[in-house]
Amino acid sequence: METRKVQVTGGSTFTVSLPKDWATENGVSGGSIVEFHPEDDALLLTPRREEEKVEGTLDISGLEGHDLIRAVVTMYVSGFDIITLKSSRVTAAQRRTIRDAVQSLVGLEVIGETSERVRLQDLLDSSELSLHNAITRMRLVATTMLADSVTALVENDDDLAADVVQRDDDVDRLWSMVSRVFRSVLRDPRAAADVGLDRETCFDYHSSARQLERVADHATKIATHARELDEVPEDAAAALQELHVAAEEVIETAMDALLENDSERATGMANDARHQIEAIDPLAREVDTLIRELDPQRAQSLGLVVDSLTRAGDYGGNIAETALQKAAPKP
Repeated sequence: METRKVQVTGGSTFTVSLPKDWATENGVSGGSIVEFHPEDDALLLTPRREEEKVEGTLDISGLEGHDLIRAVVTMYVSGFDIITLKSSRVTAAQRRTIRDAVQSLVGLEVIGETSERVRLQDLLDSSELSLHNAITRMRLVATTMLADSVTALVENDDDLAADVVQRDDDVDRLWSMVSRVFRSVLRDPRAAADVGLDRETCFDYHSSARQLERVADHATKIATHARELDEVPEDAAAALQELHVAAEEVIETAMDALLENDSERATGMANDARHQIEAIDPLAREVDTLIRELDPQRAQSLGLVVDSLTRAGDYGGNIAETALQKAAPKP
């Protein structure tokens, strides 16, 4: 760390010198323009650079299926604007997988193909992306998926269960976008200015988006069990619905707290959500008691449903903890 003394010139202008080594390494010299980014009581300084597309290249030789999709998602989340996927020969199966991956990511498009490479580009301007809108959308989709998965289970509705499974892709798409924006904010103060949020708030939204993504995953698990199970006994179905209501209440209250700008109100709602979690374990034990007398396979599947609903409530509790931190006084 280096320190500098602030000087006053002309009677009213504050000036401070820049460390020479830093300036040289970053191409700053006489006449260069630098940018200042206020963030609470801190002031971040960066050299002004022309907007450049960040390019990355990845060798996909031998990558197939899920591994190839994961590789494309990783490059996207890492912040590359242009991604070149190369191999001695890109197979037809790889091209289909790459297109599936592209369709699962917000803003990414195929811009060029040859026998040896596929080029992808993110066509969205970061200023067009809203973390607030993304997490609000994730909340709606994830909680609706959870409700519909339980409905599909108790009403033996295979079509609704299949629809829940398909909607998980929407949540994954938003989660990848939130992760990409969050990582860009960590790297570049200008990105934070583009999205209109400070870095701490971006961290809170990113953490909570992860919890919502997990809620959607468990809704998908419940929907999968719903497609495998026949009718659920009425008493067990009623208890499962009650457990779902309790879990959803925690998630909704916690999200209200996270998105509340008034710190006092946010703290109150977050604490309410934490107290609401206390009702979940007794309800879960009640369902476990009701399904204990069923045949082993059905009891096991419904036990996994109970576990998923309990975990969904826990994820809401995690969001409540994040909301409390967001609302707390800043040091």
